[in-house]
Amino acid sequence: MNTKLHADTDRNGRPLSFFITAGQISDYTGVTAFLDSLPKAERGYDSDWLKDALEEKGIKLCLP
Repeated sequence: MNTKLHADTDRNGRPLSFFITAGQISDYTGVTAFLDSLPKAERGYDSDWLKDALEEKGIKLCLP
């Protein structure tokens, strides 16, 4: 038995709200709990180094 703690933070990493799900539940469940409370974003970021590191380990990404 396990759980996941999903956290919504501000730009400085300070927690704003939390949502707990069962460990076997998809992360999509956690993110949908926050969608209505998220402010409009002007831009977003991803991490090429993380994508590259995962691909080097043979992990196929499922990201657009």
